[in-house]
Formats: sequence, C-alpha cells, structure tokens
Amino acid sequence: MSYEVKLDIFEGPLDLLLYLIRKNELDIYNIPMALVTEQYLEHLEMMKALNLDLAGEYLVLAATLIHIKSRMLLPVEEGTGETEEERDPRADLVRQLLEYQAFKEVALSLDKRRVLDRDVFKRLLPADEIPDEPEEAMMEVSLFELIEAFKQVVERMDKEDLLEIDTERISLSDRINEILEDLSREKSLSFTDLLKSSRTRKSIIYTLLAILELMKMRVVRAFQSDPFGPIRIFPAVEESTDG
Repeated sequence: MSYEVKLDIFEGPLDLLLYLIRKNELDIYNIPMALVTEQYLEHLEMMKALNLDLAGEYLVLAATLIHIKSRMLLPVEEGTGETEEERDPRADLVRQLLEYQAFKEVALSLDKRRVLDRDVFKRLLPADEIPDEPEEAMMEVSLFELIEAFKQVVERMDKEDLLEIDTERISLSDRINEILEDLSREKSLSFTDLLKSSRTRKSIIYTLLAILELMKMRVVRAFQSDPFGPIRIFPAVEESTDG
C-alpha cells in the first residue's frame, strides 16, 4: 500500500483459532488441521494487508499449526506404548485452547458482576442495555468477525464501485471523526453501510481501521443479534454515577 497506518492487535492468536473453530462449527477435540491452518494463514495475510501489527505469537502459532498438519500426514507408528491421545499431535493444542477458553469465560463472568465500590467508576453498559434494539440479545463482535465481514463486503462490491481518486486526501483521524459525528446523530450504525459509503479502496480500509481504533479505545462497541449476522456499531455508553 502507498499509505502507512499501523494499529496494534488487541486480540491474540488463540482468539483467532477459537473464532475459526466456531465459524466452521468444528469439534474442538477433532480439529481438521488442513482447513484451520489454511484459514488461519489467510487471516494473517489479511491483517498484514491492513497493516495491523502482528505480535510474534501469531507467527509462532502459525508455525505450530503447520507442524501439526505435517505430523498428521505421517503414518502412525504402532507398538509405541503411547495412548491415542498421546499419539495425536493436536492434543497439546486442544488442551491449550480449552484452558484459554475457560479463562476467557471466567474473565467475562467476573467482568459482568457488580463488585464492591464498582459504582465509583464509570463502566460500559452490558450488551442487554445497549440502546436502539433492546428486544434482541446482542452479542459483542470480535476483531476477527469484523475483518471477515470487511472481506465479504469488499468481495461483493463491483470494481466499478471502487472509484480510485489519486487526489483524495484522507487520514485515519478524519475518518474517526466522521464516524463519531454519524454516531452523535444516530443510535447505531450499520458496519456494512459504513464500508459501502466509502468510494475508494483506501477509504474502505480507513473505515475499518477507524472502527478498530475506536473499539481499542473503548469509544465504540460492535454487536450482532445472531452469530455471523449483520454487525452494528454502537457508542460505548457509560452509566451515570450521579445519585
């Protein structure tokens, strides 16, 4: 790309792996390594193309997935005295994923609890208190779901819709301010509509990066009413501490 904007990744490689397992409705105890490795590497390429800073752990896990995939292509040696689990090259990875998933679930549960003196601090409204669509149980969207939705929108757009204008002047801060202005007028914004309102490839990318930056700063939050459904962007409303 002829422009440089780098944002830190705020979710880790195991989050990406769990997302791919959930997306493909896979059995975590019987992961098809060829499929998962291919999709994992595709997401890394997409994040690199967006100039998202990839921590070394992403590349380490990529190497681990490739190694496991290659080991599974080798014939199983009989008579080694090992159990089936010990012979399965995926066993360590599965244990790591299960431990990480359990940790995340506990952390999420603790975050939802009201603790002593918590009302001294401002906190974000939980998903079921997000305005605009209170009748629906809204689920918060991850970084990888946003990138997947971004990819699908771009692939569906005709090349004629992407009118590249070399003289266009745009910055990440400009796009952030535009999104915040739109949110000040609306209760929520459609992620797809935000992308489609951009007329150049550069503007589309800046729209995604602006949303990711606002999410990292906890200024906005992204939700969907069902898995892999339409994504909407909400302001991160804070509870009042008065009274």
